[in-house]
Amino acid sequence: MEALNAHNKEEYPPMHTAEHLLNQTMVRMFGCERSRNSHIERKKSKINYVLDAPPTEEQIAEVERRMNELIAQDLPVSYELVTREQVPAGVTLSKLPEDASELLRIVRIGDYDVCACIGSHVASTREIGQFRITSTSWNAPQFRIVFKLQES
Repeated sequence: MEALNAHNKEEYPPMHTAEHLLNQTMVRMFGCERSRNSHIERKKSKINYVLDAPPTEEQIAEVERRMNELIAQDLPVSYELVTREQVPAGVTLSKLPEDASELLRIVRIGDYDVCACIGSHVASTREIGQFRITSTSWNAPQFRIVFKLQES
């Protein structure tokens, strides 16, 4: 069987796993696509979404509330290796590089999120810590969220 893709960067697993949860939360709340533009770092991260309108303050607070609720649920993070033909329904491969291998790693966070990813993740969401949105900005159609994590 073909080898899995090599990875060229070292993520901070709690922050990278939070990115997965945030992507799925934004998809569910706003019907947008997962982010294609993010900068994920240990101290703070920023991530952009394409939206039709800027979220209200109440919606932004709800994103933060839902994220912390998911983290507290202690959802398991698991992996499976699949070929392109075995990719689960709903998992998009549009962010993969052109030279991606035939063998892909699928990351699942409980029953909440599933996507193809070769990055580093925690074993369960409780390891993420508290999620806090520190700022947001709107530059139509881009909505940016800046966030950080604090140990629980």
